[in-house]
Amino acid sequence: MTSGFSLLLAPHLPWEALAGLALLALLLVGWGLAARARGALLRLLFAALLLGALANPVLRREERQPLDDVVVLLADRSPSQELEERPERTAAALAGMRERLAGQPHLQVREVEVRGASDGTALFERLESALGEIDRDRLAGILAVTDGAIHDAPSAAPGFTAPLHVLLTGRPDEVDRRLVVEQAPSFAMVGEPQSLVVRVVEQPGGDEAGAVPLVLRQDGRIIREAVVAPGQTLSLPFTLDKPGRTVMELEAAAREGELTTLNNRTTVEVTGVRDRLRVLLVSGQPYPGLRVWRNLLKADPAVDLVHFTILRPPEKQDGTPIRELALIAFPSRELFEVKLDEFDLVIFDRYNRRGLLPLPYLENVAAYVEAGGALLEAAGPEFASPTSLFRTPLARVLPGRPSGEVLERPYTPAVTALGRRHPVTGGLAEDPAEPGWGRWFRQIDVEATDAQVLMTGVADRPLLLLDEAGQGRVAQLLSDHAWLWARGYEQGGPQAALLRRLVHWLMKEPELEAEALSAAPDGEGIAITRRTLGEEPVTLTVTRPDGTSTELRAEPDAEGIARTAIPAEADGLYRITDGTRTAYATPRPVPMAELADMRATPAPLAPAVEATGGSTRWLAQEGLPDLRRVAPDRRRHGRGWIGLVENRAYTVTGATETALLPAWLALTLLLATAATAWWREGRT
Repeated sequence: MTSGFSLLLAPHLPWEALAGLALLALLLVGWGLAARARGALLRLLFAALLLGALANPVLRREERQPLDDVVVLLADRSPSQELEERPERTAAALAGMRERLAGQPHLQVREVEVRGASDGTALFERLESALGEIDRDRLAGILAVTDGAIHDAPSAAPGFTAPLHVLLTGRPDEVDRRLVVEQAPSFAMVGEPQSLVVRVVEQPGGDEAGAVPLVLRQDGRIIREAVVAPGQTLSLPFTLDKPGRTVMELEAAAREGELTTLNNRTTVEVTGVRDRLRVLLVSGQPYPGLRVWRNLLKADPAVDLVHFTILRPPEKQDGTPIRELALIAFPSRELFEVKLDEFDLVIFDRYNRRGLLPLPYLENVAAYVEAGGALLEAAGPEFASPTSLFRTPLARVLPGRPSGEVLERPYTPAVTALGRRHPVTGGLAEDPAEPGWGRWFRQIDVEATDAQVLMTGVADRPLLLLDEAGQGRVAQLLSDHAWLWARGYEQGGPQAALLRRLVHWLMKEPELEAEALSAAPDGEGIAITRRTLGEEPVTLTVTRPDGTSTELRAEPDAEGIARTAIPAEADGLYRITDGTRTAYATPRPVPMAELADMRATPAPLAPAVEATGGSTRWLAQEGLPDLRRVAPDRRRHGRGWIGLVENRAYTVTGATETALLPAWLALTLLLATAATAWWREGRT
C-alpha cells in the first residue's frame, strides 16, 4: 500500500462564471493601474484571493494499491513451426522466458498459443482475443516465439503500445522448394482427357537447381513423369478410369539443403462423373407397370434413355392395311449389333422371344455383359413359358433358372439377411421384420443358383437376384407387380428407391458397391470404412507416407459396415488396403498460406515491432536475451536484452481531500485585504 498526493480544483461556481469574474476583475484593476489610482495593487490582490477562494483548491491524498503488470508469452504452434529444429528452439525459448519472467517482481504472465487455420497463422487475431481480457494500461510487453510466418499482420501500428519482441525460431539462411498447383479440376468426366497445371517455385529464387523432376500418381500408381524448369508452368494430362473419388498425387524432387519436402508434394481430389448414362429399355407384353421403368429413368437427369415398346409383333396378322400403320420399325440390327457397346445398361421388361431379335443378337447381349456391360430383366409370366429368354444365349448370364411355375398368390416382399447388408436393399425398411409394405400378387418361380438373393416372396422363394457374369453385372426382378407400390396400393413401398439403386448398382456406381473400402480425414486422424457382405472380421493394412505399415482388424456390424480409425502422425498420402481394394486419404492438410513460404522471416511482423519499439532476435544466432524493466519513455531493447515497460499501474482504495483555502481563512484574508485597501485609499 502506498500514498499519493495531487492538487485539484473543486470550484464553487461554474468555470464559465469564474472566467467572467476574472475578466471583469482584470479590466477594473487594469483601469486602476492605468489611472494610477491609489490601492490598485491591493485591489488586484483582493480579486486574486476572491477568485482563489471560489476556485477552491484541494489537496487530495490517495491510498493506492499497486497492480502487477502483465506480459503475454505467445507460442506459435502452426505447421511451419514443426520443421527442422524449430520445435526444440520453441520449447527452449518458452522454458527460458518462463524462468526469467518468474524472477521479475510484480509481473503476471499470460501464455497464449496460436495454431494454424485454413487461411494460415492468424497470430494477431489470437493476440487481440487475449488482450481483450487485459487492461492495456498494465500491458508490459509481448514476447512472441514464432517463425514469423504470420498471415494477418497489420501493415500499420497495432492496437497496443507495449513493445512486441519477436524471437524467431528458424535460420536466416533457409532455402526451400515449393510445388504449386495452378489449375486442377474438382470434377472430371470418366474417360475424357483432363490436365493439371503445376509450377515449381524456388525460395529464394534462382535457377541453380536446374530442371526439376516431377511425378504424377493416380490412386497410388505412377501415370506420368516429367521435368520442369523452376518458375515455369507445366500441363500434366490424365484420364479418370472410374466414377467417384480419385486421389492425384504430385511430387517434385527434393532440393539439396532445403528446409522441408512437405511442400514438394501435394494431393488433388478429383471426383469422376459419367457423362450421360445410356440405357436401352425394351418393353414386351403391355401391362399396368409398363411406364414404371420409363418414368423412373426419365426422371434421372443423368440418364439418356432409349425406349422401345413392342406393340405389334411380326407374327400378328389382322388385315390392317400397311398404309394405316404408324409404327416405327424396330431397329434390331442397329441396337444389338452396331451400337450395343454404347449403352451402359440394357433392360428387358417382360420381353420374350417374339421373332424380333434373332439368337445372334441375344448372343451379342450375352457377350456385351461378359465384357463389362449390365443387364436387367424384369420378368413376367413369359419367363416361365417356352418363349422365355432363358431359352436363348442369355441363359449363360441370367442368374435364375425358371421352374415353369408362376406363383399367383398374395405376399409381402421381404429383404433377406444378405439383403440387409447389401447397399441395394439395405435400409429400405426401418424394421426388416415388419416393413409395412403393400402386397404383390405374382411371382415367377426360379431354381436356386449361386446368385445373391436380396429379396424373397412367396414361401421365401427368390424375388430379386444379383450376379456377376464375366466383367459385367446382371439382375433379375422376378415379378411384374412392382407398379403396385408406385400406385400406393396398401400404402405402397420403396419402389423408386429400390429400382433406382438397382439400376445404379448395375452401372457400378461406387456408392452402391457391396464390397467397398473408403478412407477420409477425421480430425487428427483417418476414418476407415469397410463395407462387406461377409460376417468375418476384416484385416486392413495401412501404409504411412514414410513407407511404414500397420495392420488393423475391424468387426462388421449388422449392416455389414466395419469402421475403424488411425491417428495421423505425419502429413502426406496414406494408403489403406484389404488385399483387393485400396483407398487413399490425405489427413490434416497443411493450409495453403503456410505452404506458400515456410521459411522463417521477420518481414510480416516488422511494422508492428517498429511501431511499438520492440525487437527481433534470431534464436539460432543470438540466443535468448535477458529481460529488463524500463520506464514507458525509455528505450525498450538493447544489446543482449529486451525491455518490458514498468507501467506502475494502481487502483485507489481510499482518498481524503483537504481544502487549501478554507472558508474562514479566505474570509479573513479578504477582509484584511479590503481593510488595508480602504485604509490605503483613505490617506490623503
